[in-house]
Amino acid sequence: MIVQPMTVSGAEVLPLVEGGKGVSATNGHSAGAWARAGGIGTFSGVNADSFTPNGELIPQTYYGRTRMDRHEELVAHGVRGAIHQARVAHDVSGGAGRIHINVLWEMGGADRVLIGALEGAKGLIHGVTCGAGMPYRLAEIASSYGVFYYPIISSARAFRALWKRAYSKHAEFLGGVVYEDPWLAGGHNGLSNSEDPHAPEPPRGRVVELRAQMNAAGLNTVPIVMAGGVWRLDEWSDWMDDPEIAPVAFQFGTRPLLTQESPIPDIWKAKLATLKPGDVFLQRFSPTGFYSSAVRNPFLDSLAERSNRQIAYSIEAVGDHAAELAVGARGRKVFVTPHDKARAEAWVADGFTEGLRTPDSTLVFETPAAARQIHKDQVGCMGCLSQCRFSNWSEGETGTNGRKPDPRSFCIQKTLQAIAHGDPPEDHLMFAGHNAYRFAQDPWYDNGFIPTVKQLVDRITTGQ
Repeated sequence: MIVQPMTVSGAEVLPLVEGGKGVSATNGHSAGAWARAGGIGTFSGVNADSFTPNGELIPQTYYGRTRMDRHEELVAHGVRGAIHQARVAHDVSGGAGRIHINVLWEMGGADRVLIGALEGAKGLIHGVTCGAGMPYRLAEIASSYGVFYYPIISSARAFRALWKRAYSKHAEFLGGVVYEDPWLAGGHNGLSNSEDPHAPEPPRGRVVELRAQMNAAGLNTVPIVMAGGVWRLDEWSDWMDDPEIAPVAFQFGTRPLLTQESPIPDIWKAKLATLKPGDVFLQRFSPTGFYSSAVRNPFLDSLAERSNRQIAYSIEAVGDHAAELAVGARGRKVFVTPHDKARAEAWVADGFTEGLRTPDSTLVFETPAAARQIHKDQVGCMGCLSQCRFSNWSEGETGTNGRKPDPRSFCIQKTLQAIAHGDPPEDHLMFAGHNAYRFAQDPWYDNGFIPTVKQLVDRITTGQ
């Protein structure tokens, strides 16, 4: 098959996009290599790494006494890291291809980090991809710097809302619309409350609907970027000239992880090569409240087990909640059903002695050590999200969403930084697309072969 070049972000390139992903899963080296190979390289602008003049990693350590203080440190880290990665990507690319930055609209200080990156790396960034929420201000910010923008959406309805409210005012810099399959993509997924996570819909019908919506708005020549579930192009060849879809480009999120230039640690790469069908699954433990796709491992199993050790309670005897239960070292009394009291006493006997209150008037039971760690992580929050159910952080004057912190979730900044910088993937959140099992099934990767980005792009252009 022949992959025809396409004009993207002002230059003729291969219609092959490196998925930007999140914390340190792509960087300037991987994005620059992808662009140098003729495609669109994307580095993550989410808490991106930065380095001293001597090349030493600057740890993202927080010293502020308050969450607001630490949040300001986080934004400063983010801006500095994004500028650094943009410069590296530009240098590595040698001026070939295009360089995009990926930001998540639900990350803390998203607009400030994006503005800081575009201001500090003028001329080095050609496009901005952005998802995880409804990024209404994306068009305004990107176009003010003469940079193309690429919203990530999972339905025509989401694009329609963005277009009517904001994007129609900045149509000249809408470089493309990324359709991310919410059942197949890795990381956070755009499933709405009306969609069943266990009943995936084929992407074609949803993309055809998106194209019709775009054409009705006069966006006939603006490409759709198919993302999520894309492994080899010969499986999508019928889309390329389909008048109900084209023009179309393709985003690869999972395959670029297993390249020599990929910044993820070797231990993570080795784990990817062993995955089997079903090892990646949709779950809703994220502090964002979104569904996300990740590798089933002891980290996620422990969260599931914690939620299973859960009972409803009331602060006074009401209805069936008539059995008195003493909770924690202080023995504070709550009322539960007799059945749930027996369950709680069994958990306590097994060492899960701490009853942690949730925003939903339930108790989850944990060991004292785990309870202390949860509390420490919640207190140490630096506002890495716009809103966080784990710590009850929310951007704004008060810094809180007004609800109890939810111990059924976790500190996402902590775990993503840890896995990205060498901690065992079994102990942390390991995002991956649902096709990750294909590494183990594709003979190209036999005997531990890890290609360069150039080798991967060349391979993809053959259709494989």
